[in-house]
Amino acid sequence: MAFEYALVLTGGIATGKSTVANFFKEFGFKIIDADKIAHETLEKNQAKIIELFGEEYVVDGSVDRKALGGLIFSNKEEKLKLENLLHPLIFSEIEVQSKKLDRDKKPYFVDIPLFFESSRYPIKKSIVVYIPKEQQLQRLIKRDGTSKEEALQRINSQLPIDEKKQRATYIIDNQKDLEALQHECVILKDKIIRES
Repeated sequence: MAFEYALVLTGGIATGKSTVANFFKEFGFKIIDADKIAHETLEKNQAKIIELFGEEYVVDGSVDRKALGGLIFSNKEEKLKLENLLHPLIFSEIEVQSKKLDRDKKPYFVDIPLFFESSRYPIKKSIVVYIPKEQQLQRLIKRDGTSKEEALQRINSQLPIDEKKQRATYIIDNQKDLEALQHECVILKDKIIRES
């Protein structure tokens, strides 16, 4: 059975999930990275991307993710087309990796940015990395060098961060500095080990 020992690591764009995932890797936890799998799946399906969206989205032998992102975050129908192609393939790969990790009978993480949006994964426990929307917006603009309008488009394409916070089993507050974030992760690590 897949996902038996899994915990989902989720949050909103630019809330600090990758940093949290790195802390838990350092603590010895295994992590399945849905974004990494998504990028690999996208590259394996270049022919389908050209068929669905046009040749301009594959440049020099790889998918132009920035251009494709610009298209799908501004057009719900195009976004749905991409999701219908990728999500079943991503799920299958995550399920395969999950079954392998379940054999160890130890908790592990599945990093899924759109966990609550997809409702596809039968994982009971979730960790939301939380920052308020305004802080999320500032971090995204700074991180990606996007305009405020583009950043808002991306944030608004996801479930509101406060709603994710309400649905979480555990919350990691990332409003302060890196040291405070690490402290939050240590507290949660001990709790997960105690409860497993």
